[in-house]
Amino acid sequence: MTALSDGIFAISMTLLVLDIHVTAGLDAADFRRMAHDLLPKIGAYALSFGILAGIWRDHRRILQLTRRTDGLCMRFTLAGLGVIALVPFPTTMLSEYASQPLAVALYATTMVIINLLQLAALIASGYRPHLHGPASGPSGPYGFDLVTDLSTTALVFAATVPIAYVSTTAAIWTWLALIPIRMVLARRGRRRSRRNTADSPRP
Repeated sequence: MTALSDGIFAISMTLLVLDIHVTAGLDAADFRRMAHDLLPKIGAYALSFGILAGIWRDHRRILQLTRRTDGLCMRFTLAGLGVIALVPFPTTMLSEYASQPLAVALYATTMVIINLLQLAALIASGYRPHLHGPASGPSGPYGFDLVTDLSTTALVFAATVPIAYVSTTAAIWTWLALIPIRMVLARRGRRRSRRNTADSPRP
């Protein structure tokens, strides 16, 4: 499952760059125009690459928390990977039609689905304690931080779906709120981890 997941993430992240290309034989004016037109595509590429990198990190944490997967957890995981493989499509839509509410809403909805499927996979494995070691699982500190991370990300993207039909620019800038939110959550998780390590009994 780890090898399959890494392969799908790598292919999806690589396909993001295929929309960025420059036509040969342009004169100076056309070259400048094309370079300007590439800026939205580069921005969409950077956005999706960064988001996929964060999703990949969370996905690896889920796999680390789960010693083995059963049918339900595997189905959620495979469904999530299927949507991840689709990310280049809404990224292209966003880069070409960032002013269209449907394109922005489609991108946000895709990210909501991915995070909810990852959350479902984590919770599905957590409902069966025999899948986890004593120090792991969604009920432990690491699992709790991951559930909070996935839930917050899904909520932020879901909130931008109606915002997109009022202002696509506001919706896209709202996604940037995830950067400080995730930084705060990560810092809080590290502090909790240090406290748990300090409080754990030593042999």
